[in-house]
Amino acid sequence: MNYIDVSKFISLILRHKPEEINIKLDSNGWADVVELIAGIRKKGYDIDIGTLHEIVEQNNKQRFTFNEDKTKIRANQGHSINVDVELEELIPPNILYHGTSKRFLESILQQGLIKKNRNYVHLSIDEVTALIVGKRHGSPIVLKINSKQMYADGIKFYKSKNNVWLTDYVNAKYFIEN
Repeated sequence: MNYIDVSKFISLILRHKPEEINIKLDSNGWADVVELIAGIRKKGYDIDIGTLHEIVEQNNKQRFTFNEDKTKIRANQGHSINVDVELEELIPPNILYHGTSKRFLESILQQGLIKKNRNYVHLSIDEVTALIVGKRHGSPIVLKINSKQMYADGIKFYKSKNNVWLTDYVNAKYFIEN
């Protein structure tokens, strides 16, 4: 079985469209594991609890988390639906990075980084990770962000369980030229 395809489908369900398999997420984004597996199986994927555990453990981006007794699962970040994944406000590192495509640069320089259909703008701790993210959108470019100044100006930051830094918006004035 191709775990990548199943993982992408689980991301779709837990981050954007739980209705695709007729399940509901609670207010914190948790889905019942048994219901999730049953819904995924109805869509033609041969998945069981062991497969789900492997997908969660082997996912290189650590997109998912189980609750303590592993009866519930949720996506760590990246939601377009309104859920509270219980993020703790943290002081960010001095510099963070955002990977995107060069074709979006002109718009970003005018508008800043906006969350669009997601709950937060996603930022990376290092340039390499940001470059990988940027490659998914086309010819990549990495923006360097003065997160220390943003925080000093009262802008809140959060860090997901899989180490993605999150904020509501990044004004272009916080971009650092390389």
